[in-house]
Amino acid sequence: MHEFTEWPKTKRLFRDIVVTEKLDGTNSAVHISVLPDGDGGLGFPFESQMVTADGVVYVVTAQSRKRIITPGKTTDNYGFAAWVYDNAVDLVRILGEGLHFGEWWGQGIQRGYGVDGKRFSLFNTERWFKTGEDGLDSMSTRAETSALAGQIGAVPVLYTGAFAEAAICKALTDLGDCGSVAAPGFMNPEGICVFHSQSRNVYKVTLDNNDAGKWEAA
Repeated sequence: MHEFTEWPKTKRLFRDIVVTEKLDGTNSAVHISVLPDGDGGLGFPFESQMVTADGVVYVVTAQSRKRIITPGKTTDNYGFAAWVYDNAVDLVRILGEGLHFGEWWGQGIQRGYGVDGKRFSLFNTERWFKTGEDGLDSMSTRAETSALAGQIGAVPVLYTGAFAEAAICKALTDLGDCGSVAAPGFMNPEGICVFHSQSRNVYKVTLDNNDAGKWEAA
């Protein structure tokens, strides 16, 4: 049986984009929820952690790109879950409720970037710097005054504005010529990510020919 299927509304290409540095670490996320009254946590994954911050009980869960993770040699992802568990209260106060995706990167992970320790850089730069409607400080400001200062931030923004191939190419060229913005002095950055505001999609361009077909990368 054939049913009517509507063609989706076509998105406009020339809308604002945000170009950020693509970090070569491991995709991770922190999920933070307020524990509903009367809920003993049964509605959440058993791997979650319950913490109290400022008199409110929250459920905090760590995840990698493919699964929920917990501290342990075989259950973690480069120590991200252990970091989340050890700093759950600070993360609640900095990030608030929501699912917060980012890159866990630094010493011992992929490129390493020549830095000591590991850092968590969130992908949603707008959310990271935005001041709350109630006048509360931004995540960025709260992080700067917390015990996690230097360990949590956002991916570096290289360009914000109307879609333009020239702007994207310039951001990529500057990154290749000048090195990483996230780790100044590191001259082997991975590339860029381009967030398109209307399609709400993210696209990547790398500096190592991974975007080329096999016939182009010779």
